[in-house]
Amino acid sequence: MTPTGSSKTAITSLAAVRAAIARACRDAGRGVADVTLVAVSKTFSAEAIEPAIADGQRVFGENRVQEAKSKWPPLLEKHSGLALHLIGPLQSNKAKEAVALFTAIHSVDRASLCEALAKEIAKQKRQPILFAEINTGAEAQKAGVLPQDADSFLTACRETYGLAMSGLMCIPPLDEAPGPHFALTAKIARRNGLKLLSMGMSADFAVAISLGATHVRVGSAIFGGRSTEKSALT
Repeated sequence: MTPTGSSKTAITSLAAVRAAIARACRDAGRGVADVTLVAVSKTFSAEAIEPAIADGQRVFGENRVQEAKSKWPPLLEKHSGLALHLIGPLQSNKAKEAVALFTAIHSVDRASLCEALAKEIAKQKRQPILFAEINTGAEAQKAGVLPQDADSFLTACRETYGLAMSGLMCIPPLDEAPGPHFALTAKIARRNGLKLLSMGMSADFAVAISLGATHVRVGSAIFGGRSTEKSALT
C-alpha cells in the first residue's frame, strides 16, 4: 500500500537524511557504513514510527525510560533487528529498566549511575553499548562530565566499576558553533582509546561527521517538529 500523509512525509524525510549523511561521509572521505543514524523517536507514537521501520530504519533513540517502556516493547516484538538507544539523562533508579530495554546508553556521567549500571549489567547478563556524556560547554543546566574530568571519569568507569566503555557523547551549546565541541570530544575519545562518537543532530550532523561522528542523532528532520522544550537532543 502506498504511504500517505504523515507516513509518506516521514519516509521522504528519512530518505533525505540518509542522502545528506552519504554526502557528508563522501565529503569527509569516510564510508557511509561508518556512521549509524539514530532516528530520535521521542514524543512520537508507535504509529508515527512504523513507516520508518517499514523503510528499513533499525536504530532509534529515546530520551526517557518510561516513555520508551510505554511504546517500544510491542514494536520490538513485532519487528526483528531493532536497536533502541537511550540518549537522554538516566536516573540511577532507572538503571534496571534501562539495561533491560536499551541496546545502547549515551548518557553515563556520574559515579552513582556507574555503580547502578554495573550491578544491573552483572545481574541481567546484558551488555548495552555505553557512551560517557561530556559537557563540553560546561553548562550548568546540562548533565555530563566536564572535559577536564573526562580522563579520570573514564578510568573510574573501567577500573572501579568494571564498565566496558565504548564511546563519548556530547551536545554542544545552542549558541555556539558545534565544530570545536565535536573536535574536543573526538580528542578525548582518541586519548582514551574509544572508537564511538555520538555527535550531531538535525542541524549539524554533517559537521559532526566531518569530525569523526560514528552515531548521529536525528529526530525533527525525520519525524517533523516538536516543541522547543522537547527537541534539544535531536
